[in-house]
Amino acid sequence: MTSPEQTHRDVFGGPPDGVWSAPGRVNLIGEHTDYNAGLVLPIALRQRTTAACTARDDDLLRMHSAQGDGGPEVVEVRIGDVVAGSPKGWTAYVAGVLWALREDGFAVRGMDVSVDSEVPVGAGLSSSAALECAVGAAASDLFGLGLLADAEGRARLAAACVRAENEVAGAATGGMDQSAALLCGEGAALLLDCRDGATEQVPFDLAAVDHVLLVTDTRATHALNDGQYESRRRACEAAAAALGVASLREVPVEGLDAALARLGDDEQRRRTRHVVTEIARVRETVAALRAGDLGEVGRLFLASHASLRDDYEVSCAELDVSVDAAVGAGALGARMTGGGFGGSSIALLPAGSVEVARDAIAAAFAARGWREPRSFAVTAGPPAARDA
Repeated sequence: MTSPEQTHRDVFGGPPDGVWSAPGRVNLIGEHTDYNAGLVLPIALRQRTTAACTARDDDLLRMHSAQGDGGPEVVEVRIGDVVAGSPKGWTAYVAGVLWALREDGFAVRGMDVSVDSEVPVGAGLSSSAALECAVGAAASDLFGLGLLADAEGRARLAAACVRAENEVAGAATGGMDQSAALLCGEGAALLLDCRDGATEQVPFDLAAVDHVLLVTDTRATHALNDGQYESRRRACEAAAAALGVASLREVPVEGLDAALARLGDDEQRRRTRHVVTEIARVRETVAALRAGDLGEVGRLFLASHASLRDDYEVSCAELDVSVDAAVGAGALGARMTGGGFGGSSIALLPAGSVEVARDAIAAAFAARGWREPRSFAVTAGPPAARDA
């Protein structure tokens, strides 16, 4: 495999000023709660996206991706020309970050950027946020912004990456993915309060108790900018407005039935039920992890998946089958993770059951004539940083 430095040299004719990387993420629980000012519990993956970068003295951004067609194609755009919806494709996630930092008052210039990634694209593991945060980390160091120095600066950089994804790439996501890429810690899950930005590290070392988190990339199509994600966000906002609250976070789980009775729209009731109960499940999962009760964590995973499937309607046949097969093979619990409509599932397994579960999931897919899924064990890794 060609090193990031060599690729950059081959494409741009000289060595980079440095190499930065940021992780993909798996959300343990707390799905579609981030844009409802709720709680989420992601971990950073060991799989990362790298950005080898050279600072320029002008406004030009030149971008190359190793995930292209294998050729030396370079896409060029001036930061001053970046607007909502342009550029398109993967370059929006690069150019959008520089644009957002400039909009936030930072003096950034152009860069030569060559990117490569181990994070599967379209798997619901946040390859887009990994790309944004790797580029953002590079910009912070190259232009002396100091945003990687502490949690406050990293949170500000995460906000710029969110703005890039929302306004330039046109994906109406919340802030969980970027916060995970920049704030997660090694061997820990990140409890993120999306209402006030507060974070807390929750120990997550399954190997110490002879268990594994298995991720299955179903390889079913996954996209967040096709309108389905946005329609659910609008339903949640409409429900909050009907209930007279700033967000569904303000609806306590013990007051859920009364709140649902006040909603005249069935879709809004189902979306609200998922969000309110999912926020409660995040709290319960944190308590179970701290108590070492993996059986309870597994139960909460299954309840989360059922809610996402039935009330939020963001699962799909491939996700449901992967969850059922994993549980049938000995998983304590399993659930879809990420935005849904494809992507990945996770399963909490005794370490000795990994091969059995992987084979069972593959067999279930083969029996239905689907593409072979990709299953792999993950551990909680470190956040975005400079590598070289």
